[in-house]
Amino acid sequence: MSQHKNKTFATALAFLLGGLGAHRFYLKGSVDRLGLLHICSLPAAGLVYGLGHAPNPFWVLLPMILSWLVGFGEALILGLTPDEKWDARYNRNSGRRSASHWFVILLVVVTMLVGTTALIATISRLFDLLYTGGAYG
Repeated sequence: MSQHKNKTFATALAFLLGGLGAHRFYLKGSVDRLGLLHICSLPAAGLVYGLGHAPNPFWVLLPMILSWLVGFGEALILGLTPDEKWDARYNRNSGRRSASHWFVILLVVVTMLVGTTALIATISRLFDLLYTGGAYG
């Protein structure tokens, strides 16, 4: 028997620590390649800082921002997965069935709010820097 994976906990991990890949490591173990790619956003930000000549803080943080945005997207996917599909994918041999409650839907709503706000802010700052040279901030 394998360990039962909780959908609500995985969604919360993706929302709170998705930029570091915590949900990927919870679901797939410590050798998940996409989880490791999330962690690589930290050294990538350091590389941008080290290679740039007084770079704008937005460019330095962009690898981490992108990783967090992907984490928000994964939180939505995890939270909206039906319990039957969830059990077929992650709890095949656990001997238990998932029963999601209202809290996972609350997490999805908060993820939509925070994730879309972060996405719109990132897009607008990116366009400001690319097309006006940062004239608006």
